[in-house]
Amino acid sequence: MTKTRIILASLLTCLTHGAMADEGMWMLTDIKEQNAAFMQALGLEIDIDDIYNPDSICLKDAVVHFDGGCTAEVISPDGLLLTNHHCGYDYIQRHSTIDDDYLTDGFWAMSRDEELPCEGLTVTYIDEIMDVTGYVNECLATDPDPDGTNYISASYLDSVAVRFAAGQGIEVTPFTRLELKPFYGGNKYYLFVKTEYHDVRMVGAPPSSIGKFGADTDNYEWPRHSGDFSLFRIYADSTGQPAEYSASNVPLKVKKHLTISLAGIGEGDFTFVMGLPGRNWRYMISDEVEERMQTTNFMRDTIRGIRLKAWAEEMARDPMVKLQYAGKYASIANYWKNAVGMNRGLIRLKVLDTKRAQQQRLLAYGDATGETAYREAYETIKGIVATRHDAMFHREAITEALMLGTEFSAIPSVDLLISALESKDRTSIDFAIGKLRAQADKYFNRDYAPDIDRKVSKLMLQAYASLIPAGQRISIFETIDRDFGGDAGAFVDHCFDTSIFGSRASFDRFMARPRLSVLADDPMVKYARSVRDGYRRTGEEMSEANKAYAKAHRTWVAGMMELKRHEDTPLYPDANLTLRLTYGTVASYKPADGVTNLCYTTLDGVMQKEDADNPEFIVPERLKELYRMKDYGHYAMPDGRMPVCFATGVDTTGGNSGSPVFNSKGQLIGCGFDRNVEGLTGDIAYNPALQRAVCVDIRYVLFIIDKFAGAHHLIDEMSIVE
Repeated sequence: MTKTRIILASLLTCLTHGAMADEGMWMLTDIKEQNAAFMQALGLEIDIDDIYNPDSICLKDAVVHFDGGCTAEVISPDGLLLTNHHCGYDYIQRHSTIDDDYLTDGFWAMSRDEELPCEGLTVTYIDEIMDVTGYVNECLATDPDPDGTNYISASYLDSVAVRFAAGQGIEVTPFTRLELKPFYGGNKYYLFVKTEYHDVRMVGAPPSSIGKFGADTDNYEWPRHSGDFSLFRIYADSTGQPAEYSASNVPLKVKKHLTISLAGIGEGDFTFVMGLPGRNWRYMISDEVEERMQTTNFMRDTIRGIRLKAWAEEMARDPMVKLQYAGKYASIANYWKNAVGMNRGLIRLKVLDTKRAQQQRLLAYGDATGETAYREAYETIKGIVATRHDAMFHREAITEALMLGTEFSAIPSVDLLISALESKDRTSIDFAIGKLRAQADKYFNRDYAPDIDRKVSKLMLQAYASLIPAGQRISIFETIDRDFGGDAGAFVDHCFDTSIFGSRASFDRFMARPRLSVLADDPMVKYARSVRDGYRRTGEEMSEANKAYAKAHRTWVAGMMELKRHEDTPLYPDANLTLRLTYGTVASYKPADGVTNLCYTTLDGVMQKEDADNPEFIVPERLKELYRMKDYGHYAMPDGRMPVCFATGVDTTGGNSGSPVFNSKGQLIGCGFDRNVEGLTGDIAYNPALQRAVCVDIRYVLFIIDKFAGAHHLIDEMSIVE
């Protein structure tokens, strides 16, 4: 415990309540040394070893990585998982049909036999976290390319992880995952040893009118009234080991599950969160922040807004299209609003000024100590940002408008079939045909509507052309200009009317008699190649600059680490989808003059927001009935109202969705699902006065499971304390 933090901890013991938050997404391996006393001063009542202990079972062992992008927590001895509704959304959608629309009506398995297998869904336990910085540096010291970027290369670090595991006798099975990642720009390295479960089944999900209440309108807003949760279960073989799906598999008997508290929350209560935050960029210089605003965020705002509007119109017209595109729409909309909100917040909260002050502190420290490397790194980064701007802007346009915006840019590759047809070898041709058919089955999936793609693609090509000058556009625009008079819409119609990938029927006709001449002239094949070539070319334009950037960034972050040590301030690395802990207190906040947002919401607010003419704010009749009767069971607040959500001052970002929110006793009190719009700038600079994690109250979760769905058998599995 550093002297500075001991003083802060002592001061905190004098505070009774208020907004107290500690910036940082902390490595679990560091919290005992860096954070324990401060957390205890804020109100933590359990020992740090109860949270994380590499030598015994702890709370960490009930937190898992869900589907590679979210967090979930184990809430029963039989492997029952709680995560967000939006984290399970794709699987809820995949199991939905017009007749059994689980997105609209919800789903509840009333027995284990009714739990639905989810193909492709994985749940991953983090078994060990190991600081292997010394070992990696030894490997890098013998690297044949010392000026290369192996120190941050995923493939190189994967090979190092395999060698380290073999040397340490770490057992590796088909379900073991070794993940070696660089931290602090490649100044430290941690190895995560994981176990991955492949048989995960859907257990319960409220209707979207609860799980997605408020939808896009309320996304990143506070106050919120969404019951954003869903339930899944981990299955294993009869010996408790991970296995592929089998009807004979059984629910996993877990080594740790969480205790749930019904005590609720209050202003100033201590909370902590464990989860897997995706990405943030706290060590950017101000020029990089401006670059992010002008490229990634600008392009997401501009392009995704067009696509979402077109999708929404078609989804409103056709229930089948609504089912097909619900998951894609939700995913695209989330990062669209994130980009819009982040740019506005960066300006309003003067984050560029904060960054300039931060970088000046390091530059001044370097000057004072005679260390020139920090200023050299700073000037290098500034120069690189200016040099790569146009290429980055173009690459973001290709990504958003052409790669993501036109779904037919992802048609299966026909290169193998072309090669086989040229060879005239029957065995090779048959193999290539079989492989292409399998890829086409995935392409022409139930969630793809060619008519929708045709409409949206016209808008996307027009948007791209409006942003990128004619001489710089990808090569397919030469064809559009020459053969279609510059009419991108006519070119798209030609693609869908004549390509073998224009429809499943067109593909099947071609496969009955595959010919080289058809593939050579196929417009969708030419378009997909052009998009890939354009993306590759813009990447190559930035390649050398990005290599130089990686090295300069490594030095810059090393300088920030040294400055923090000099200032006696604890360190934490940028988020990179690894397990972290963050903590703070439940807190109201003031987003604007004369406005105070309370730290909790209730079912009263759901009823106040109800709008039968707006699909985002429909309230189920059963929920209204329970509200009228005040039939809340023992899940109500002391004043008789039904809690829904709460806001707490912890440091989270994307990937924390589904994260468990703990009280001071280490008991589960909520499930994180969002941030407030004022907190979106936290990906770049943390603001303790305004940044809040938005969480669904565990009492609302249990109320919906028990009183709304009548799935009391699930409540019986859990360990609940009053």
